[in-house]
Amino acid sequence: VRPGGGPPAGGPGSGSGSGSGSGSFPSLFPPGLHGIYGECRRLYPDQPNPLQVTAILKYWLGGPDPLDYVSMYRNLGNPALNVPEHWHYVSFGLSDLYGDNRVHEFTGTDGPSGFGFELTFRLKRETGESAPPTWPAELMQGLARYVFQSENTFCSGDHVSWHSPLDNSESRIQHMLLTEDPQMQPVQTPFGVVTFLQIVGVCTEELHAAQQWNGQGILELLRTVPVAGGPWLITDMRRGETIFEIDPHLQQERVDKGIETDGSNLSGVSAKCAWDDLSRPPEDDEDSRSICIGTQPRRLSGKETEQIRETLRRGLEINSKPVLPPINAQRQNGLNLDRAPSRKDSLESESSAAIIPHELIRTRQLESVHLKFNQESGALIPLCLRGRLLHGRHFTYKSITGDTAITFVSTGVEGAFATEEHPYAAHGPWLQILLTEEFVERMLEDLEDLNSPEEFKLPKEYSWPEKKLKVSILPDAVFDNPLH
Repeated sequence: VRPGGGPPAGGPGSGSGSGSGSGSFPSLFPPGLHGIYGECRRLYPDQPNPLQVTAILKYWLGGPDPLDYVSMYRNLGNPALNVPEHWHYVSFGLSDLYGDNRVHEFTGTDGPSGFGFELTFRLKRETGESAPPTWPAELMQGLARYVFQSENTFCSGDHVSWHSPLDNSESRIQHMLLTEDPQMQPVQTPFGVVTFLQIVGVCTEELHAAQQWNGQGILELLRTVPVAGGPWLITDMRRGETIFEIDPHLQQERVDKGIETDGSNLSGVSAKCAWDDLSRPPEDDEDSRSICIGTQPRRLSGKETEQIRETLRRGLEINSKPVLPPINAQRQNGLNLDRAPSRKDSLESESSAAIIPHELIRTRQLESVHLKFNQESGALIPLCLRGRLLHGRHFTYKSITGDTAITFVSTGVEGAFATEEHPYAAHGPWLQILLTEEFVERMLEDLEDLNSPEEFKLPKEYSWPEKKLKVSILPDAVFDNPLH
């Protein structure tokens, strides 16, 4: 299906030659789609009929793909700016295309349309390539599925841990950052505003740097390295070197200094994690152990959900909806979405606090706790301690397999229910751990080998008996098969 150049040509969904006259145009060409397509026509006036990947069975009819269309344009780049020729992909469906509640609830023209954004992607064109590859459309459908299933939106600076080459090749480009598209402007449609977020493919080392520091900082570095993205952040799946291998000074002079000065901008991750309350034996009431491998704890309350939601700035909310499933058999780990923090370091949402007084929520104070992480999640503990808590901030692990959440807080974080007097506290399956600066420094020394995963053998246990705290790093199978 190809959108036409104007009313006489019909448009997506109109079928081939079925009632494509100008009189029937308004009903056949959805207004929301028309608004986005107008911005595409502004950029590509010479490509009125771009190639498209189309959902055969639309999502609102029960199909698996949330995006109705992904248009693919040929962009000539900008030689003066050292921007190479590339393929430009634009999604249609995360915003409200129809305005009739078939997909998105219509909430008016002033706010966001649907989820408020569409995805774009710029892929370097290979020599002799006459047509755009279609795998980016599948990638965009995968991200869209995550958004629809979790109702979490993306923001500029977010990073997505994908754990597999984006095109299923042997490429080092295995993760993504998100940023504003450099050419596409926000569009006002009859159903609200649509912005355009561009996917940027990155290497594992660049993702880790974004986690340790922040996504926007790494995006700025990528813009300065032409072969790694350049000013328009074009993804080259054949790129064999990270920006730190291309320019070793970037790590020390920019990233390390940024981490030391700013701390980490990452306030939480989806993770394989669990925790046990060691304060009481398991045969007490079932609520005495918040999360125990093989038990079923009570669900989080709406208040607790809202607090974690605020902590992670519209991300990683607690719900029963699944994290994005693997796109194919090769992508076993699925997707982890890493969130930027809220504007203030507070665990309290003003709106929810007005509804349910904080003191009415039952807080359980624990004497001793055992934290459990898989290796990937455990490797982020030094980031949590050095980049967050030593800067007076908080960090949350949200389980991808259940309702469990573990939030580390420093003494300066507002709204925490863990205190220096009672450093371990829980609301149902949400555990908070307050760590003093002195104890953080000691933990960083004891956990130093987490920074060398190649020398790591599982399971691994760390213990601080006088603090009644134990941390275990366990194989993935423990979390994937909790009954074994």
